[in-house]
Amino acid sequence: MNYWLFKSEPTAYSYQDLQSEDNHTAEWDGVRNYQARNLMRDEMKIGDRVLFYHSNAKPMAVIGTATIVKEAYPDHTALDPDSKYYDPKSTPDNPIWMMVDIKADEPLARPVTLQEIKQTPALENMPLVRKGMRLSVQPVSKSEWDSILAMSESPD
Repeated sequence: MNYWLFKSEPTAYSYQDLQSEDNHTAEWDGVRNYQARNLMRDEMKIGDRVLFYHSNAKPMAVIGTATIVKEAYPDHTALDPDSKYYDPKSTPDNPIWMMVDIKADEPLARPVTLQEIKQTPALENMPLVRKGMRLSVQPVSKSEWDSILAMSESPD
């Protein structure tokens, strides 16, 4: 099993939005970075766990957990000329962009803020806190996963 962190701006799509979806499940579409696409296409598997992170928010924080319930498949928004994620180079026969489906598990007992993550030595190697790392989907180690969940259970 692998562990991931997915970023989303809550004004665009929040953890609460995911929880309100049918079966608490949604397509994670619109990823337009080749490195992130490759992670989705090559490494994400059914049953992998996800930390759902609210970016560009006050506070920026890990809000909840989710599980990957469908492995990578072509992102249909790349084929839709009316979508802001449209890519004319992507075709049904040669799709460039991929998406996975995730299902909300539980909100964290309390959000774990970016500030807390940055101040925790055990999390200093997380891609989230590395300069220049802006991927919307990124790997998380098992120990980082465990640390975030433990932090959410303790008072801030």
